[in-house]
Amino acid sequence: MPGKLKNGWLLASSLVFYGWGEPRLLWLMVFTILLFYGCGLAMDRAQSKRGKKLWLILSVAVSLGLLGVFKYADFFIGSFNTLTGLSVPLLRLALPVGISFYTFQCLSYTIDLYRGNAQVQKNIVHFGAYVAMFPQLIAGPIVRYVDVERQLRQREHSWEDARLGLRRFLVGLGKKVILADNFALLCKLYRESGEKTVVFSWMYAIAFTLNIYFDFSGYSDMAIGLGRILGFRFPENFRYPYMSRSVTEFWRRWHMTLGGWFRDYVYIPMGGNRVRRVRWVVNILTVWMLTGLWHGAAWNFVLWGLLFAALLLLEKVLPLDRLPGALRHGYVVLAVVLSFVLFNAGSLSQAAGDFRCLFGLGGLPLCGKETGYYLASCAPLFLMGILGATPLPCRLGQRLEKTRVGGLLEAGLMTGLLLVCTGYLVDGSFSPFLYFRF
Repeated sequence: MPGKLKNGWLLASSLVFYGWGEPRLLWLMVFTILLFYGCGLAMDRAQSKRGKKLWLILSVAVSLGLLGVFKYADFFIGSFNTLTGLSVPLLRLALPVGISFYTFQCLSYTIDLYRGNAQVQKNIVHFGAYVAMFPQLIAGPIVRYVDVERQLRQREHSWEDARLGLRRFLVGLGKKVILADNFALLCKLYRESGEKTVVFSWMYAIAFTLNIYFDFSGYSDMAIGLGRILGFRFPENFRYPYMSRSVTEFWRRWHMTLGGWFRDYVYIPMGGNRVRRVRWVVNILTVWMLTGLWHGAAWNFVLWGLLFAALLLLEKVLPLDRLPGALRHGYVVLAVVLSFVLFNAGSLSQAAGDFRCLFGLGGLPLCGKETGYYLASCAPLFLMGILGATPLPCRLGQRLEKTRVGGLLEAGLMTGLLLVCTGYLVDGSFSPFLYFRF
């Protein structure tokens, strides 16, 4: 495409892509584009700070209002009914795919515009291409407007970028199809199994911990790879989070674009840690309650966020950095595994039942015949998953790339990976990405 037509084609393709999966809610995407584009122009033309703030408030209120109606209305109505004993009817609205992601992206635009950190986008096609960009539209990473502002105007393409982007895409595809989907299958077998044992429960907990990592980081890799092919540089979203030695470090490595968004647009404006201790604790609790709610409209997500708030506060008080590295790493992994048991529960009662099984309460047996079968058959999968969550495969790939036959090896490995993934996709059933529901 000629340079002037690139964004027009990208916008049209992205709207077709989104409309293919969400035809009835395509209007919401178009409305969001028009809302933030219009508010951005109005803020740029406003003569006073107060005028700019009014347009900022309008963009925030309308977008968060739509997010609240579609995503949280039934949660709040259901909670109200439980507390009062009333029976207010639920709205039962379909959740628009990716609404949490593209709403936050748009909010970053008007907030940065108000702060003077971004230039207004006067071309609606360019702005629409940013909001609806199909590689990362559905499940991130959350790309701020300032990250791609220059690339929307002009971007370069090369065979080298295409190669690197395709490689990143195929690695992400492999994470999803070969690893994440098989861990998801084990989690499903656990839920459907009539045999509940302590070992099987821990297998389930570890399997979901690996499942959500490879599922979400796989999608992020695919998005970053596609963006690289198209000439964009999207921010990284994961950096081996399970190698962390503190919960604080974990959240600097896990879903980094979301953590950075809440830090810059919620935590710091509330005062961050530059306030009195009581206010600082309130800030932490507020940010992490919102982080939990962002992931889903259910109480287990709220408690999941508050759990991490408590762990982060605990790390500020206790001298955990004096412990040996292995102990700190083990503590983080255990905390994350247990937190994801709460995260994946369908209800608080199911979460309580899962925790009872993990710790063998109620006379639960340690192991069983079915557990032994799954443990033996899934051992290679767990080994691949644990090694894949470390930097080891990447370092090995970098060493191979430096050899004389590195190019041929990469081509062979990537072709083989594509064929294996294709085989899994043809043979398997539809398995959407976990973060589609957020």
